Amino acid sequence: MTDLLEHARWEEPSWEERAPGPRRWPRVLLGVLLALGLVYLAAAWWLGDRIPRGTTVAGVPVGGQDAGEAGATLGRALAGADTTPLTLTSRVGSARLDASAAGLSVDVPATVRDLTGFSLAPTDLWHHLVGGTAQPAVVRVDEAAFVKAVEGVRERLDAAPKEGSLSLAGGTVAYVAPTPGVVTDVQGTMAAVRRWWPGQDGVEVVAATTPAKVSASELERVRDEFGRVAVSAPVTVEAGDRSFRISTANLATAIVLTPDADGTITPRADDAKLRAVVHKGALAAKLEAPAQDAVVTFRGLTPTVTPQVVGVALDDAAISREVWKAITSADDRTATIPTRQVQPAFTTAAATASLPTGVISTFTTKFPCCQARVKNIQRGASVVDGTYVRPGEQFSLNAVLGDTTTAESGYVQAGIIRYGRAAMSYGGGLSQVSTTVFNAAFFAGMRLDEWTPHSYWISRYPEGREATISYPDLQHKWTNTTQGGVLVKATTTGTSITVTFYGRKTYDVTATKSARYDITKPEVIVDDSPDCLPQNPVDGFTVDVGRIMKQNGKVVKRETFTTKYVPEDDVTCTNPKPVS
Repeated sequence: MTDLLEHARWEEPSWEERAPGPRRWPRVLLGVLLALGLVYLAAAWWLGDRIPRGTTVAGVPVGGQDAGEAGATLGRALAGADTTPLTLTSRVGSARLDASAAGLSVDVPATVRDLTGFSLAPTDLWHHLVGGTAQPAVVRVDEAAFVKAVEGVRERLDAAPKEGSLSLAGGTVAYVAPTPGVVTDVQGTMAAVRRWWPGQDGVEVVAATTPAKVSASELERVRDEFGRVAVSAPVTVEAGDRSFRISTANLATAIVLTPDADGTITPRADDAKLRAVVHKGALAAKLEAPAQDAVVTFRGLTPTVTPQVVGVALDDAAISREVWKAITSADDRTATIPTRQVQPAFTTAAATASLPTGVISTFTTKFPCCQARVKNIQRGASVVDGTYVRPGEQFSLNAVLGDTTTAESGYVQAGIIRYGRAAMSYGGGLSQVSTTVFNAAFFAGMRLDEWTPHSYWISRYPEGREATISYPDLQHKWTNTTQGGVLVKATTTGTSITVTFYGRKTYDVTATKSARYDITKPEVIVDDSPDCLPQNPVDGFTVDVGRIMKQNGKVVKRETFTTKYVPEDDVTCTNPKPVS
């Protein structure tokens, strides 16, 4: 009998045991990978001795060649590379270098090693499959030689920055953009040469740029925001019911566009120029009238005072403010300026108060009669006579006499001193006028500004207290420092000239004189030149002249003037017809 309980011994399959299929796939995958790896290794080993097809080195085809073939090919092709000039170029120029002198050479074995040999790099295998690329040669560089070579041609490769400009001259906006400078980077250039030489005989340098002080953007900003507005139209100046226009060209002369230290530009006005431009226009348009000083004239010794005239002018502060505002406005180009009265420098009251009250000094010098120079003395005295010097005004004898050196001036040729020797010239003898005026000024207490004694002493003049003159170089100037105006009167006789100052007595003046010292003897000269003039010998010497100025009995000023005279040489003329 069948044991019904046999079912109880039937064993169910255990669900914890793995199915046979899924347990084999990792081993299969591993096997596949190992196989592929072996294939990859075999391919890398087999291809390692050959250069990928299509590969070039410095332009030389070496694709498909083994190491030996490639070495031979490159050796032949690049054998003369170091004798080929290398041209460096920059934005501003170029320079040729001797490659050998610059320390450049090609390392062919190293180049080949870089292209061949066992490699597991996927890119290397990829290049074998799809083809190689252009490769640089391995370049050896003697860095010291390369640096020396580049520094030697730097001036042809580098350039300083060139500043741009912005001008409104003539009322027209003119803009020139700045150009940055170039400074060659030697190390960077060396890397570029290693990459491109000898495949290229020209390599662009690696360079840094140096900016101009004022950038293009700043110049363009000022041009757009200010310049075009400033000269967009003339400016109209109104004063009361009158007006005039100032052209953009004239406005431009007063505009300053000088950059600051940080390269920014703040447009501003040159106030002096701006006011001058406006005043000139106002005068032309009769918006302004200059003040006129009172004028003192004399008929004999009787004075007449022509009254002052008060002037009218535009207000300077308003010009600077309102005209500049109009210059910077695109819409309102009108400036309204108030006027002001302008008082003359020499008023009627001052002129009247300074009229002469009497003689304050007088001086006379004498001369031989009947010489040609006497005509010049008399003419010069007539010109000086009647000159009025206002208080504080400077007197200039050359300004009063004018050009005395031509026949047209009305003067004749007479004796002068030229380079220490007697000579002839138009206006000779005017030193007599100058010396006489000088002494009148000396004893009136005038401030003696500029004068020149004769080179050697002339007996008709006071030692150390005389002044020669020559137009236009030798000056005779003094300033009226007395309390009133001075009328200069000059009279002559056939043997003398007297100069008298009429004014307001301010100083009591006395003169002192030292004994002569540093005496030097003249030389004896025999001269046969046709223009020789004889001279009588006079010792040279030095002398000190003192001036003591008193007011109300008290000394207010002491002065000392030292004059050094050279000797007047003893000159004998042997020419049969000496100049008369």
